[in-house]
Amino acid sequence: MADYKRIFVRVTENWPAKVLSVVAAIFLFAFHRMNDIQERFFTVPLHLDISGNFLPSSVYPQNVRVILRGNNSIYNISENDIEAHLDLTKYSEPGVYRTQISILRKGNAAEMDILEITVDPAEISLDIDSRISKTVPLVPNFQGFLEQGYEIISYALEPKQVVIDGPEKLLLPVFEIKTDLIDLRGRNSDFSSNVRIINPSQLIRIRGDLTAEFRCFIKELIIIHNFNNLQINIRNLDDSFEAILYPPAASVRIQGEQSMLEGISASMLSIGINCGDIKESGLYELPLFVEEGMELKVDRIEPEFIKVEIHQKETKQTGIN
Repeated sequence: MADYKRIFVRVTENWPAKVLSVVAAIFLFAFHRMNDIQERFFTVPLHLDISGNFLPSSVYPQNVRVILRGNNSIYNISENDIEAHLDLTKYSEPGVYRTQISILRKGNAAEMDILEITVDPAEISLDIDSRISKTVPLVPNFQGFLEQGYEIISYALEPKQVVIDGPEKLLLPVFEIKTDLIDLRGRNSDFSSNVRIINPSQLIRIRGDLTAEFRCFIKELIIIHNFNNLQINIRNLDDSFEAILYPPAASVRIQGEQSMLEGISASMLSIGINCGDIKESGLYELPLFVEEGMELKVDRIEPEFIKVEIHQKETKQTGIN
């Protein structure tokens, strides 16, 4: 009994100091552990797990931030050892769903005792819709204008149409897909080029190669110009006759390339009628013709025929007094 008393006395002797020593030891241990905890963060891709019948119809982050807390061993973990997943496989109807991001450990991350793993953002609200496909035409997206006086007579784009996949609400209003800009500025001859196909949304997939072959065929612009009230020349009429024309003037419509037509004036045009076959007075109807040879095409002469009244010239009488 005396031994127990002696032990008790020793234990309780200076007990405030002993309690303080124990508390200090616990505090030092906890402080050491806190100082030993490390924090590390990096960015990893966000994997979207979704049923094959659905696709996201709203934009979501492609990457998320992962934060690791633990001892120095967390520095042996690489970005490839952590996967972030957004699991939407449980949803079977289109709609907006708010879902937590889950973390999958691989490699070193699966073997280590990590104190804490957090992800930012922790959850995401995402709109999903039914997956559909459709075929739409591919159209060129022109920029600028050809050199003045030239025009596009035709062009070819291969492929002519593309197949696109995506969520229904995004695909329904899409009726065409455009190419990247095709610069026409200052061009005056045929050309071809490979152009990118522009995807209108990151949530839409265009099947096949995202390039197209464009060929353009250009020619100089053909214009039409009218020259009015042109004098009609009487050709090959016998000197003993004279002619009266109805009407006395005519109009000519000419077409040609703009660069050539710009140099033509009314004074350069000559219209005539051929009276070489007329042997007596009378009323004749004769065709008009353009006398001067030109590279421009005469589209029309108006009128095509004119009435010509032929009279014998009067001879002057002389007498002797």
